Amino acid sequence: MSENKAAPIEATNFIEEFINEDLLEGVYSKVQTRFPPEPNGYLHIGHAKAITIDFGIAEKYNGICNVRLDDTNPAKEDTEYVEAILEDIKWLGFKWANVYYASDYFDFIYECAIKLIKMGLAYVCDLSADEIREYRGTLTEPGKESPYRNRSVEENLDLFRRMTEGEFEEGEKVLRAKIDMASPNLNMRDPVIYRIIKNPPHHRTGTKWCVYPMYDFAHPLSDAAEGVTHSLCSLEFENNRPLYNWFLEKLEIKNPPRQIEFARLNLNYTLTSKRKCLKLVEEGIVSGWDDPRMATICGMRRRGYPPEAIIEFCKKIGVSKAYSVVDYALLESCVRDNLNLNADRVMAVLRPLKLVIDNYPEGKTEDVLIEVNPNKPEKGSRAVKFSKELYIEQTDFMLDPPKGYFRLAPGKEVRLKGAYIVKYASHETDENGNVTVVHCTYDPESKSGNTPDGRKVKGTLHWVSVEDAVDATVRLYDRLFNVENPSEADLIENLNPGSLEVLTGCKLESCMKEAKPGDKFQFLRHGYFCVDTDSTENHLVINRTVALKDSFTPKKK
Repeated sequence: MSENKAAPIEATNFIEEFINEDLLEGVYSKVQTRFPPEPNGYLHIGHAKAITIDFGIAEKYNGICNVRLDDTNPAKEDTEYVEAILEDIKWLGFKWANVYYASDYFDFIYECAIKLIKMGLAYVCDLSADEIREYRGTLTEPGKESPYRNRSVEENLDLFRRMTEGEFEEGEKVLRAKIDMASPNLNMRDPVIYRIIKNPPHHRTGTKWCVYPMYDFAHPLSDAAEGVTHSLCSLEFENNRPLYNWFLEKLEIKNPPRQIEFARLNLNYTLTSKRKCLKLVEEGIVSGWDDPRMATICGMRRRGYPPEAIIEFCKKIGVSKAYSVVDYALLESCVRDNLNLNADRVMAVLRPLKLVIDNYPEGKTEDVLIEVNPNKPEKGSRAVKFSKELYIEQTDFMLDPPKGYFRLAPGKEVRLKGAYIVKYASHETDENGNVTVVHCTYDPESKSGNTPDGRKVKGTLHWVSVEDAVDATVRLYDRLFNVENPSEADLIENLNPGSLEVLTGCKLESCMKEAKPGDKFQFLRHGYFCVDTDSTENHLVINRTVALKDSFTPKKK
């Protein structure tokens, strides 16, 4: 234990209370955390909470946080996932002190296994995986000892050496800790600490090893080797803590780290199970791990969620020990708040209907000013070209409107955003009776809010000039599932049929010609949108990030 005592910082949650206690008692003189994902898939929103806690705690106590890739199972891991994990952490805005791998400590962990064998606290077992489960017992019945439990130290050392040299096949033998087969904690009933994996080669160590440590063995030893003081993990590892401490105690680790558990993030209408997410990808239900409907960080990035909004969401839900389910609407609210403040405003017509102003001079164009962002007046206004022929939304015109309809209709007039008041004159239809063109007249004295006669117009419509409109495909995304907990439901049956609507022929303001993938905007009266990576120089593809307000309708029970 350290003799240096640090003054505690005001705690805002139980983790910080534990840390303050440790610092005050001189258990540790510094704070060091780590974020230890396994590189066998893509990070999701639950990982974002863990990242925020791990890095946030280190920052608050002026400590360090490392990234440690838990690469102890080469059968499931790949460098693709390593690169994706690091990119996601960086995108969220966090800076690690170092990037480590569990494989950095394989020699040390192996030496610890040898030490346990020599101490009579580990043995080579020939039981199959199914037999080990059968021997383990239940929550109400003690387990049975393996018939190989009392092998001599010499025999165990020889067998473990031969395992390491590749003499045995996968599943033929394992190394188990010798603890207590009658323990009320099933994790303490002689857990497996090493197993044989021959293929594929490890992404970093190649074919050097054919035996690999289990997570429960590698985790505390990697923490100890790295100098971690507080090992923060989600609540499902609470029952593993006695095993974590047992390894550290028996191996006489100096200044052992302290494991502290917090409740994981459970978000309704989402799926974070890697196995089930992989099914969605493999069956083509989604376009990939970065499909904007996925709860992966890369999917949320592609959809246009700002990293600051995700972090703010994690801060709002806080740190707790209690299981709870967070409403997806809270995440969307954080996204709206951020984009409302930061996104530039643009006029976009998603379902275009041509509007012709009959009395507007032929060939004339003029600039009208549109405020770039009302929350950032320093950005000023943008000039938008106004002309005789415009596009408006199909829903902004009705021949027979209901009561309370304040948009364009026979006998009604509206204001065009930043421009003039126009009044319905006539319309054209196709052979099916669908309105294709609306004709109107304008009041030349009504530009930019002027109404010389004092008349009031309730409706204001956005528009795009036909002459310099930018064509785009717009993808309207919503929640992928119609049920609150898709993990416990039939995935296919409970897919939300309205999770994706693709609109072609959309018309955007000319300023969108300069838009690049990742750029974010508020399309007036529609919501917040982001330029997708599928965009090309000749054609924009736009994703709806979130609507202006929550319009999601869950499946009726």
